[in-house]
Amino acid sequence: MPFNIPILLTWLRVALIPLVVGVYYLPTHWLPVADRNLAATLVFIVAAITDWFDGFLARRWNETSAFGAFLDPVADKLMVAGALLVLVQLDRVNAIIAFVIIGREITISALREWMAEIGARKSVAVSSLGKVKTAAQMAAIPLLLFHDSLLGIDTHFWGSVLLWVAGVLTVWSMFYYLRRAWPVIKEKGGNL
Repeated sequence: MPFNIPILLTWLRVALIPLVVGVYYLPTHWLPVADRNLAATLVFIVAAITDWFDGFLARRWNETSAFGAFLDPVADKLMVAGALLVLVQLDRVNAIIAFVIIGREITISALREWMAEIGARKSVAVSSLGKVKTAAQMAAIPLLLFHDSLLGIDTHFWGSVLLWVAGVLTVWSMFYYLRRAWPVIKEKGGNL
């Protein structure tokens, strides 16, 4: 396993996930609800920044690796899934939208793995649609974690709007990737 700054940042992101979740399990006399929301929001934002920064550094310093290419999307998916599960438990996110987003991530990850095995991974490479979906959910989640007014802005309302946008883009991008992969799927007939 290679070890460099980009991979260290990815591991940091993985380590921050339990903090986003765990802060809500602290006794209220240790940390009031508003402080929990703020702490979870700040930790999630730091994790999201490492997501952008590790990729930037890996490309800039030419320190990309197969392990980093594996670990980075795993960390992203764990971060989003963990935050969504907490938000469902806190009744800030509808379980259906969380299921759609998490289910899509599992489906597309499996599709990419299968396509890589048969040498056709490029047909399901990350698209700009997927990047917009990710941006919408990465903006929505901290707003929903914060769950309070910020400079007169109702963060729960706007977080919910952005998460529904992310949900629509999630379904759209899933069909986009499946449509791109369909000719290969059809050709292989389900056989490797």
